[in-house]
Formats: sequence, C-alpha cells, structure tokens
Amino acid sequence: MIFVKKTFRGGVHPEDKKKLSADKPIEKMPLSKEYVVSLSQHVGSPAEPLVKKGDIVLKGQKIADKDGYITSAIHSPTSGEVIDVKKMMHPFGQKVLSVIIKPDNLDKWADLKINKLEDLSGQQIVEIVREAGIVGLGGAAFPTHVKLSPPKDKKIDTLIINGVECEPYLTADYRLMLEEGERIIIGIKAILKALNLNKAILAIESNKPKAIQEMGKALKADDYIKIVVLDTKYPQGSEKQLVEAITKRQVPVGKLPADVGVIVQNVGTAKAIADAIIDGKPLIERVITVSGSNIKKPSNLIVRIGTKISDIIDYCGSTFEKIEKIILGGPMMGIAAPSIDVPIIKGTSGIILLKKNDIVLYVPGPCIRCGKCIQVCPMGLAPARLMDSSESRDFDDCMAENILNCMECGSCAFVCPSRRPLVHWIKVAKSNIQKKLKK
Repeated sequence: MIFVKKTFRGGVHPEDKKKLSADKPIEKMPLSKEYVVSLSQHVGSPAEPLVKKGDIVLKGQKIADKDGYITSAIHSPTSGEVIDVKKMMHPFGQKVLSVIIKPDNLDKWADLKINKLEDLSGQQIVEIVREAGIVGLGGAAFPTHVKLSPPKDKKIDTLIINGVECEPYLTADYRLMLEEGERIIIGIKAILKALNLNKAILAIESNKPKAIQEMGKALKADDYIKIVVLDTKYPQGSEKQLVEAITKRQVPVGKLPADVGVIVQNVGTAKAIADAIIDGKPLIERVITVSGSNIKKPSNLIVRIGTKISDIIDYCGSTFEKIEKIILGGPMMGIAAPSIDVPIIKGTSGIILLKKNDIVLYVPGPCIRCGKCIQVCPMGLAPARLMDSSESRDFDDCMAENILNCMECGSCAFVCPSRRPLVHWIKVAKSNIQKKLKK
C-alpha cells in the first residue's frame, strides 16, 4: 500500500456530508409498479428499441441496441409487459424515446450465459461487456467495451481502478468496497485480461480507511493489484486528476487518459463486469446513494434502471417538508431533477433531497479579480475570463483559452466570493462551440 501525499493541482475541500449514509449497508429496493427505461443513458448513439407495445419481456432481456462503436445495449429490469414505447422525460430535462414496462411480479429471468473468467479470452470479455450493456458507473456512462478496446496505436501500460468517490454525500462506491470486495477484484482481473496487462492500481481516498482495509483483505495474496491511498480533495476522482496524482502524467488538451497510456475504470463498473461474467447478468440495476437533509432514511440502494425518483422517495421517506431541490448525482457536478417522475439511468450515482434552508440564493456580484478560481481550477484554466468571454459571446477567445478542457467540476464557483455563475456561462460557451464544430 502506498500513500500519495502529492495529488493534483488545484481542487477544493467541500464538507463531505457522507456520514448520513456511510454506515448504511446496501439494500435492495422492491419492485416498482412501472419502469421507464430510457434509450438515451450512455455516451454515444442512443439505442433503438427491439420491442414494441404489447410485447412480453423477461428480466435481463435485451430491449434496445444499435449497431455502431460508441453505443450500448439496454435490458429489461424485470419481467412483464411493454405498455408503450414513446418519448418520456429524461433526467437531463428533455423527452427521449423510452420503453415503459409494467411488471408481472414474477421477476422471471431470461436465459443467462454463465462463464468462468479463466476460460475466456480478452476479446470474449469485451464481447460479454458489450452484450451486458455495461457503461462507466462513476457518472460518465461511457460504454465500457470501448474503453477495453483502445486503438492499437495507444500503448496502454497502466490500469487505474477508481474507488475515490470524492463528491459530497455519495457513498455507493464506498459500500461496494466494504461489501463486494471479492467481486470487484474479479472484475479488475477481467479488465486486466481484456487489456492484456498484468498490474492494476486501486485508488482510494484517505477518508475511507474501512474501504482500504476491506479491499486489502479481498486482495489476499494478489500482489499485482496495488492500493494507492490518496489525499482527500475534490475532484480527486476525476479521470485526468487521478492520472496526474498517481502517474504524474498530464493528459493533453482534447485528449483522453488512453493517450498517455492509462485506462481508468470505476469500482462499480468492475463489479458489474464480474456479475456479467459469473452470473451472466446484464446491467439492469446499480447501487445509488439516497441522502440529504430532506430524506427520512438515508440509504445505499440497489435500484433497477428505469425506477422513477418518486418511487425511491416513497421508499426512503421524505420529511414531507417542501422538497426544494432534488440533485441527481453529487452536489458539485450533479444536475437538478426536472421532475420526481424521471427515471434512474445507468449513470445515476445518487439522489440528494434538500430542504429550503439548504438552498442559498445569491445575487452574483462583479468579479473582484481575486484569482481564487484560477488557483483551484484542476485544469489550469482561467474561469473568470472564460465567463466574461462567454457573456460577450466571444467564443473564439474561449477556444483560445482551452474552454473545452473544462470538466465543469464546479470548484471555481465554489470558491468565488462574488458568487458568479462561472460554470453556467462556461457551459453556454461550450454548447455554442460544439454546435459550431458539428456544422
């Protein structure tokens, strides 16, 4: 085990709020009355439906897919009837094509193909991951089979398994490391085999001593997986910052970790890969954290993909004060839910319910040129300048200042004494630039 005192440049230390749910064991949420399975829940092309209204489906049956490289298959979370295939509200605020399933309460599985890891080739592992619809469960939802198939000109020499979970409130990955360490290790072995590597680094922040201990036990005598303990700082769990902290390599502007020889996978993704191999189970559910000041029972829940937020709130119990805000993911990079009826998607890592007194509305002031946003930016950008250029629609200047390298972590807005909406204006500029690049 190695403790890395030096981490990455910049970053902040928000109050972590993890005590609310850190000691809550993972529990399985019961069946809902209806599931809304979005066909847009991964980076890349949305899946296309393979079922129609009136079809009977089985649990784990593939219900959507699409030919192409960057896309992902989608499976039914339970057995039952497809009551419609139509556009429904997505967590990101727009309507997208979705498969609506009414359970038959039998929860009957489709035929699953069980494998032994030692019998599989690297390519077979990639194919299993592709068929299981596994995506990155740290929040990005990038199709995992693509990451496991880097171009031949990318010489990968390092695998980092991300167990950092630096966002406040979230404890799903932490509980997985406490309770499913052996499965995570099997998943890591599968990833190594797929990438033809013989060593991996498991990265965990220093504020998770129990997880470090439990994962150390799960490793047993496996000396080809090394635990690296990192200083606690946000956004330590971001891929580029993790690569910098552990390998001292900096990912260039517009590039990915693979361009500097590194692949990063989340602990939840590793566990899902193990489930797909050992049990033949596709990605139809995930662990999420349900927390915040406006929840009666903070929890770490196994929730099926397509479960409505309203069902989760009913299960955990709101305090029944007015729900001022619901955040999907963590409070730093998460998004505000547009409705309590939107469903969980593969990339949903948490649901945070907040009371009114947790929400402070600020009137933004003028930039006082204090430079704090520059000091904390982990990408070495000048957020204040980017906001000014975005407001004046000088998108050429934004490009010259490498705005596309911004990962929207929110560190700049967190420290801004004038409470300027820096990330909002950076998003506006990035959206306009990306539209122009597409044209």
